[in-house]
Amino acid sequence: MNGMTAKELQAWLRTQFPKENERHEWKEWRSLKQNISGRKGEDLVSYVAALANMDGGCVVIGAQDRTLEVTGIQDFADYTAENVVHRILGKTPGLPSMRLRIEELEASDTGAIVWLVQVPRHAPRQPVLAHDKAWQRDGDSLTELREDRLKAILTEVIAGQDWSARVSSRASLTDLDPVAIAKAREKFSAKHQQERWAPDIARWSTAEFLNRAKITLHGEMTYTALLLLGLPESVALLTPSVAEITWKVPSERIAKHFGPPFVLTTTEVGQHIRNPNIKLFPDTELLAIELPRYDNQVVLEGLHNCLAHQDYEQAARIVVLETPGRLQLTSRGGFVDGNPEDYFTGNRTPSVYRNPWLAQAMNNIGMIDKGGYGIRDMVASQRKRYLPLPDYEGSTPIETIFNIYGQAIDENYSKLLIERSDLPLEQVIWLDRVQKKHRIGNDQAAILRSAKLIEGRKPNFFVTAHVADATNTRPEYTRNKGLNDHYYKTLILQHIKQFKSVSVLEVRSLLLDKLPDSLTPIQKQAKVKNLLTALRMSGLEGQKIVATHQGKGGRWTLLKP
Repeated sequence: MNGMTAKELQAWLRTQFPKENERHEWKEWRSLKQNISGRKGEDLVSYVAALANMDGGCVVIGAQDRTLEVTGIQDFADYTAENVVHRILGKTPGLPSMRLRIEELEASDTGAIVWLVQVPRHAPRQPVLAHDKAWQRDGDSLTELREDRLKAILTEVIAGQDWSARVSSRASLTDLDPVAIAKAREKFSAKHQQERWAPDIARWSTAEFLNRAKITLHGEMTYTALLLLGLPESVALLTPSVAEITWKVPSERIAKHFGPPFVLTTTEVGQHIRNPNIKLFPDTELLAIELPRYDNQVVLEGLHNCLAHQDYEQAARIVVLETPGRLQLTSRGGFVDGNPEDYFTGNRTPSVYRNPWLAQAMNNIGMIDKGGYGIRDMVASQRKRYLPLPDYEGSTPIETIFNIYGQAIDENYSKLLIERSDLPLEQVIWLDRVQKKHRIGNDQAAILRSAKLIEGRKPNFFVTAHVADATNTRPEYTRNKGLNDHYYKTLILQHIKQFKSVSVLEVRSLLLDKLPDSLTPIQKQAKVKNLLTALRMSGLEGQKIVATHQGKGGRWTLLKP
């Protein structure tokens, strides 16, 4: 970077450090005399501690605030880029020394000198102090480290430490539920049916199966075994840790608690969640779609993720909060590896787990995915159901909140998903943020606007209402939306009149290529069922139908007046 003029250096700084935030700090200090270690909360060591207590970053010294115009350091006192490192380390207990460095840049035309103080991230579970306080950035100034951030640091994952792999010396096979063991073996067999040793699984003893599935460790009972397979009363062996899922419906003052064996009870939690069929676009017969409020697989995947990543040392329960149109799953401990959005496309693979032994066991018996596809699959499911994507809004460094939506937020978004099944997933994610009134980047907004998918002005964008015109695909629009129910009902009645009685399979075959292309095979079957029910209950132009037999062999005929 040396060799640049002051203007070139300013431009480079603006690209590298575009704004002040928790990672970048600008200081115009012309003198270092009182600014390296001087007034607490305002000097360099305080800012180094603040950046280190987040994710590390850089302090730019010798550039004007906001503009980053290069003014240069003019009075170095007795400091050099080499010796100031030792001064900082001496004043910031807990700061890792290996990655703290200072880079000195000089403008070729003015000789102005700028320092880039590269600050490392704090060591695991060790906040960095300056002036005997731990600091963090709050707006344009520093404040003492807030309790939630301090707790997040103190409970961070440390490589080689795994709560779930701990062995309970008081536990034995008699503390495990035989039904849960049988279920785990069944799921393990299904997961590994292609392995050359798959035929032997049924002949393994219980002890061998648990070892092979990495539920026990050398035949000893791990906390993982007690969580997944333990009898309800075995939870006492985990004390002081808590192993409990609470399902709660505040509007009805209902709450129920579920404990081990979680290989069975997570399904029970899912069965308690209200999951009636809902209708999208009920006022528009052309678009009306009926589907369950929640995808059971998404609910289970979310619950299992909570179990796998919960910080059990915090002695907190997992909470499933059911509110109108939304489920909120809360687990203790921040998101471990990266940001949740990194996993939406399935391109990122997790490299770190809070509970590696538990995650491995849950993967072995098919409860979670370890390839980074679990979140992607939940996102894909909501997209196919034309509902808002799941998200992690409300999460903090000390707890993870997973939101599953069971009703539309913006009908234009749902209509757009029906119409444009070809949209790249990234654009669907951006549109989802728009409908939830969350901010999107300027580049993202430009792409969506050029595709005529959003309207409005920043930050008040909204999903376009003119779907067919916006996409220039009116023929596809009709194929995806389908025809109205009157047309389908008329076809069914004509078919029954011609052949006297027909089966459900015949009706499906009749309508299959006429139903909207946007419906999945299961949704098409549900649509046929709804049409037959409507003809039985209400009829069409005075003509009703009746089922002559029930079950698979059931047939439909005209109801005689």
